[in-house]
Amino acid sequence: MARNTKQQAQETRNHIINAAIERFSEVGVSKTSLADIAAAAGVTRGAIYWHFKNKTDLLNEIWAQSDSVMADLEIEYQSKYPADPLSVMRAMILYVFDATTSDPRRRALMEIIYHKCEFVGEMATLQMMQQNLYLECYEKIEDVLKQCIRAKQLPDNLDTPRAAIIIRGYISGIIENWLFMPESFNLAGDAP
Repeated sequence: MARNTKQQAQETRNHIINAAIERFSEVGVSKTSLADIAAAAGVTRGAIYWHFKNKTDLLNEIWAQSDSVMADLEIEYQSKYPADPLSVMRAMILYVFDATTSDPRRRALMEIIYHKCEFVGEMATLQMMQQNLYLECYEKIEDVLKQCIRAKQLPDNLDTPRAAIIIRGYISGIIENWLFMPESFNLAGDAP
């Protein structure tokens, strides 16, 4: 009986997350209330508060789930391309571009972060969390660049901190521009 209840709780949590992504994507984070999300998920506001402290906590969980997918993919690509960190990085970047165009959930997440979330008021906490994720991302990219240098795939004199910032900015800029005008170029097709 407890197992079924735990499974039902997880299903309710997933419904809430999916409804939140849909509402945030449609009207933006600031214009979406927890009551809107509850109605879209077919649950009470109390059910939302059972799973999440507030809207910021809910949005942070959505982003954390997306990050966990990336961590799993990195492990998969590392086993697919052993001793080839440059191919791992390339595969990860291609995945991000392709998933942004082909996975409706991923696209909605990107639209929310780039175009439908103001980092003010209650969302200021989320901005700090995002800043920490950005710093972690820089560190991960820099680590891969150092692996590439050790594997003799990149020059020894590469300024890895600066290169990490440029690579992250490049990826973010391309995604942000494509989300703003998807018909302007073929993100997935042009990525390779």
